[in-house]
Amino acid sequence: MASAVHDVVGIGNAIVDVIAHADEAFLGRRGLVKGTTRLIDAIQADRLYAEMGPGVEMSGGSVANTMAGLASLGARAAYIGQIRDDQLGQVFRHDITSAGVTYRMRAASSGPSTARCLILVTPDAQRTMNTYLGACVELGPEDLDHALIESAKVLYLEGYLFDPPRAKAALRTAAEIAHGAGRKVSLSLSDPFCVERHRADFRKLIADHVDILFANEIEIGSLYETSDFQAATRAAARDCEIAVLTRSAKGSIVVSGSARHEVPPAPVAQVVDTTGAGDLYASGFLYGVTRGRPLEVCGRLGSLCAAEIISHIGARPERPLKELAAAAGLA
Repeated sequence: MASAVHDVVGIGNAIVDVIAHADEAFLGRRGLVKGTTRLIDAIQADRLYAEMGPGVEMSGGSVANTMAGLASLGARAAYIGQIRDDQLGQVFRHDITSAGVTYRMRAASSGPSTARCLILVTPDAQRTMNTYLGACVELGPEDLDHALIESAKVLYLEGYLFDPPRAKAALRTAAEIAHGAGRKVSLSLSDPFCVERHRADFRKLIADHVDILFANEIEIGSLYETSDFQAATRAAARDCEIAVLTRSAKGSIVVSGSARHEVPPAPVAQVVDTTGAGDLYASGFLYGVTRGRPLEVCGRLGSLCAAEIISHIGARPERPLKELAAAAGLA
């Protein structure tokens, strides 16, 4: 097996986030369910954008956030995700490359515009996401950079990409490429509604290809169709090498075979915005994995990164995570 040039390469939806504060009445008037994600079309995106309050615009996308977090920790991260040659596409490319992530995807010259996610943050710091996928739906197996996938120790896949059929095929192909090169494959389930839409396909992908699974408490219950968290934990441990299950304020559980590690949440002075908490937890955990750290330490790194991201607006780190990890004795 050739030595790895990158630690992690991620494949996901390349999205620019627009984040605005909103009260629960605003959500109620528009029939939005707080704390969830829904897919919207271009017309709905334009209408909601016009109705939102002042927004902060920044590059996002679940796995792209994870790669930015890895780069902030000092890891060698790379990313694959489709953009259009428009203004938001330029914003996305600038932001991810300036974060230190390898991104050499060619922008599409025709078709839908670059994706955007309209995020409404309520006073309790919960985020309600409305995503127009745009150019993301165009990603297919032929767009994969085989050499880049083979160059990384770990491939990290975004569950949201299961919605477009061609992108779903691309994830399977990417997993085959990574395993063919002797690399690890990891997957984030992304969202409980995403799991409901694609439960059977997720179960098959996990059984066939996934070494490291990331999910929150609701997602893992949906995957295995049970409200018994312990039963879902046992099922996840059976189906993959490592299952990483986050539980918000209750911390996280990391299971591997018969081993079980309960990881407390890292302290945070004030929760401002939970956007990206799971994404940055994955950054810390995968950083630890690629450094050969014990799973309990990987979980603590994940908690540390999640705590930083929920202390401010936006899903990209404001402080160098490498410094925070060093100060916590986890670097």
